[in-house]
Amino acid sequence: MGEKTPDHLPDRRMKQDCSGYHERISETSASAEAGRMLRSQEPMKKESTVSVEQGDITALDCECIVNAANKSLLGGGGVDGAIHRAAGPELLKECRTLGGCETGKAKITRGYHLPAEWVIHTVGPIYSGKEKDAELLADCYRNSLELAKGYSIHRIAFPAISTGVYGYPLKEAAAVALSAVRNWLDDNRDYFMEVIFCCFNQQAYDIYQSGIAESRTRKGV
Repeated sequence: MGEKTPDHLPDRRMKQDCSGYHERISETSASAEAGRMLRSQEPMKKESTVSVEQGDITALDCECIVNAANKSLLGGGGVDGAIHRAAGPELLKECRTLGGCETGKAKITRGYHLPAEWVIHTVGPIYSGKEKDAELLADCYRNSLELAKGYSIHRIAFPAISTGVYGYPLKEAAAVALSAVRNWLDDNRDYFMEVIFCCFNQQAYDIYQSGIAESRTRKGV
């Protein structure tokens, strides 16, 4: 929300002196003072953040969580099944109206009984060892973030997409995920986004933390 413009500026007239004259500051000075007052009331623009948490993504108190879904969007194993169970049957009912989802794309639903208001469903690639795998996996993160921005979402949590039954090596998948998110944030500096990577175990947590630390080192942070 924008800052409210002050109703009036401070009275810049000096009290009448004994000679009956008044002193006035120049209009230029008054204008400069007004500008300083308005700038002092503007909130500092927040910088987007990337962090890692270990735990259950379905329990995160977050605006939006991302589901590593299959093409049908009708639920499955792993995090997909967990999200559907936690959200309740209403989620499946809405997913039936979406017509599935292609690999690398993303679609959004309500969160229903989840703490999260929204669920973005994205379909990761089945790992084949080919270059296309990384491109499709990066698309999952980019398209999810774009969709979140379109819904004015500012806090989003990702699981480690494609690293379960789809077989993507965790370290490689983490590198793709961190790079895709970092690039999206760089391209959208005017939009605040808090990105959380929610890891299911200590190994995943350590890999993502290491990746973030390396990124900060390269940037000299």
